[in-house]
Amino acid sequence: MSSNIRVQRICQQCGKEFEARTTVTRTCSDTCAKRLYKAKQKEAKVEASNKETLQIKAQPVEAVKSKEYLTIKDTAILLNSSRQTIYNLIEKGTLRAVKLSERKTLIKRTDIDTLFNPSQTA
Repeated sequence: MSSNIRVQRICQQCGKEFEARTTVTRTCSDTCAKRLYKAKQKEAKVEASNKETLQIKAQPVEAVKSKEYLTIKDTAILLNSSRQTIYNLIEKGTLRAVKLSERKTLIKRTDIDTLFNPSQTA
């Protein structure tokens, strides 16, 4: 089934003007069509990789949100700050913490919440 329609188009891959025989043609040649296909496939892979990276970055925060008692490292992840900042807050007395042993310090989740809402002192 041939078509008598001739439409002036611009190739989506190379940008050259060409005469298309159908209304849905997007590229001027088979080579440009293959290049456009590969570019779209590459773009889809990059987008999928970016989504996966965002999911992996969000996992630690989600895991920390459900805990009642947090370590220094977990608190730093939750507050998006460094461990040293958390140690400084504890030393100043701004953030209450319990030192269970030489290596283990725990912070109550409610103490972190009251850090941002001082009116809710318990």
